[in-house]
Amino acid sequence: MPEYVPIAIPDHPRLAQNIIHFARALRRAGLPVGPGRVIDAIRAVAAAGFTDRMDFYWTLHACFVNRPEHRVVFAQIFRLYWRDPRYLEHMMSMMLPAVRGVQEEKLAQSAEKRAAQALLGDQIPELPKPEGEEEEATKIEVDSSFTISAEEKLKTLDFEQMSTEEIMQAKRMLARLKLPVKPIPSRRGMAAVDGRRIDWRRTLRASMRQGGEMRSLAHLKPRPRWPNLVVLCDISGSMSQYSRMVLHFLHAVANEKGAGWAKVHAFTFGTRLTNITRHLATRDVDAALKAAGAEAQDWEGGTRIGDCLHAFNRDWSRRVMGQGAVVLLITDGLDRDDAAALESEMERLHLSARRLIWLNPLLRWDGFAPKASGIRAMLPHVDSFRAGHSIASLEDLAQAISRPEDAGEKDRLMRMMAG
Repeated sequence: MPEYVPIAIPDHPRLAQNIIHFARALRRAGLPVGPGRVIDAIRAVAAAGFTDRMDFYWTLHACFVNRPEHRVVFAQIFRLYWRDPRYLEHMMSMMLPAVRGVQEEKLAQSAEKRAAQALLGDQIPELPKPEGEEEEATKIEVDSSFTISAEEKLKTLDFEQMSTEEIMQAKRMLARLKLPVKPIPSRRGMAAVDGRRIDWRRTLRASMRQGGEMRSLAHLKPRPRWPNLVVLCDISGSMSQYSRMVLHFLHAVANEKGAGWAKVHAFTFGTRLTNITRHLATRDVDAALKAAGAEAQDWEGGTRIGDCLHAFNRDWSRRVMGQGAVVLLITDGLDRDDAAALESEMERLHLSARRLIWLNPLLRWDGFAPKASGIRAMLPHVDSFRAGHSIASLEDLAQAISRPEDAGEKDRLMRMMAG
């Protein structure tokens, strides 16, 4: 709930137009605000009045908010639009260095930057044209039928080379990605006409209702079950940018209904292991990642992969690795600790998982070779070794999970190690 200050009402207010613009900002920030809600909001404010600040806030809140995760975004946009114009000017000055604004040292709260960007929208001022430039420039038509679209180009761009605007676009694309998985056949059966197994219990029960005469056989087929997804994400200094993008992707996977995963468990590690599973359950991605960052105190620190894997195998493996779990390990493998201990922990992790997939952003380099001791110790104990530096690589991950035979770059690098 924002702090209130007195509202300055102009002599000739245009309240309806302001509510419409406010609703557009909410829509840009992700709230499902349509024309019907805007009309309802204008009518509700006209009925409730504009004299009490509390009544005005909760009237708009009742019209535009219908999910708990939208409350923080609504509160921030309401404060910036109706309460604190100087902070909006400050955010504009941060986004556009050419625009003069109020340069204040102020920490952004949850959904605050998202709210400011939604408010700015198309209002970013254009820079003045150089003197002497013609008003109407010559139009050049270019046939772009065989060129790569901006979205396709963004998919192959390295996360670490993206600008601020490209990162925002990439996060929106990651929120739409899905990570489907095929069900695993279990020993338990379910009724099926074309089943291969005979359900003797159901067959005998049916015969008892017919005087003991067995007229037909009931059949069973294996009941499908879905595995758990366990993610171990490196948040050390060399992995910080990639980790943030991967966590955005994991938040979308964890909140996607019908994706097929029984449960999604997420852990971060640098110098220690941190369980952030409960934070990913928060529907708002900004609030979820803010809580996860506050929980993990070793962001952009050192790397102790062996010790963190030992903590996971000792404390969490039996809790989360049931039901044939698939494990995603996101790290660059640059560990200077004991290689023998790291290899032992990787072997134990591999034996506990149905499938272990390693995503390494260093694979983006064409000349990558397994020279580091940590990489050489970990590589033999993974089922698939893949790149994880772009949106396209995460899209390929969805296909790799559906194909158990896909080993990625593991076989090629294992031949390099043997040679």
